[in-house]
Amino acid sequence: MSFPAKVIRDGLLEKRSSGLLQLWKKKRCVLTEEGLRLHNCKGGGSKAKELRFERMATVDCVEYKRGLVYFTVVMATGKEIDFRCPQDGTAWNAEIALSLVRHKNLQAVQTGRNRHLSTAHLGSTGEDEEL
Repeated sequence: MSFPAKVIRDGLLEKRSSGLLQLWKKKRCVLTEEGLRLHNCKGGGSKAKELRFERMATVDCVEYKRGLVYFTVVMATGKEIDFRCPQDGTAWNAEIALSLVRHKNLQAVQTGRNRHLSTAHLGSTGEDEEL
């Protein structure tokens, strides 16, 4: 069982629907160390949609218009998800991008450690070696 991820930011974002009309819908968003959770603002017990960092490629296309920040989250599959939020304070796109970079850096360090450990283990003769 995993522990709940640390919440970095919690608030409202608008997400553009993928339907024909591409309407903007308000979502309560929770940014954690693992990704971005999207909850419907309207009632109903529907499950939150989760955009996990390991499936995210980048945060892209930042545009500023009439007090709003427009940005796109690009998934590893190439799917693009459009968001907008008020321009006041630290913008969501910056928080998401920084968290994504932090996550990818941690993954790279872990991969390097695992590679080093497996190489050290495979190459070990049991005698004291200088690395």
